[in-house]
Amino acid sequence: MSDDQNQDDMAAEWEAALKESGDAAPSSKEPAERKEMSEDERLAAEWAASLAADEQANIKKEKEQATLAAQAKVAEFADLNDEAKAPRPDSNRRELDFILDIPLDVSAELGRTRLLINELLQLGQGSVVELNKLAGEPLEVYVNGKLVARGEAVVINEKFGIRLTDIISPIERVKQLG
Repeated sequence: MSDDQNQDDMAAEWEAALKESGDAAPSSKEPAERKEMSEDERLAAEWAASLAADEQANIKKEKEQATLAAQAKVAEFADLNDEAKAPRPDSNRRELDFILDIPLDVSAELGRTRLLINELLQLGQGSVVELNKLAGEPLEVYVNGKLVARGEAVVINEKFGIRLTDIISPIERVKQLG
């Protein structure tokens, strides 16, 4: 049984019980008689009125739902699969343009060494710092602190530069992360 039927049955039972006891169920229009009713009768009358109000609200809601369902239409959408799969002219260029203005920190490293603070403080003009690389070994090029290439030092128009001799593969870069 549904909740609505249970509530209707309970309301009917209360009304029948009130009639058997000789008292008719009071209407909401008779406030003077409500004062004379017992507590149980008053609660029963309030319960019956509340059930009736709920039932009317449910009926109204069901009618509104039926009206809305009758007005509803099935949505129709165009098939966009073909358009999505079709190559777009200049789409790759547009995607690259998005990242072209991102600044990167590029540095070249001749070699490294580790010094104590005492040794660092004793350095002066003309001091020699021994690096971990041998002469002639390639320089390492770092972008944002990640090794991306190796090369050799060159002088162009009285400025140092690096001629790249080896680009690190993506697989090797991933291995360096671990």
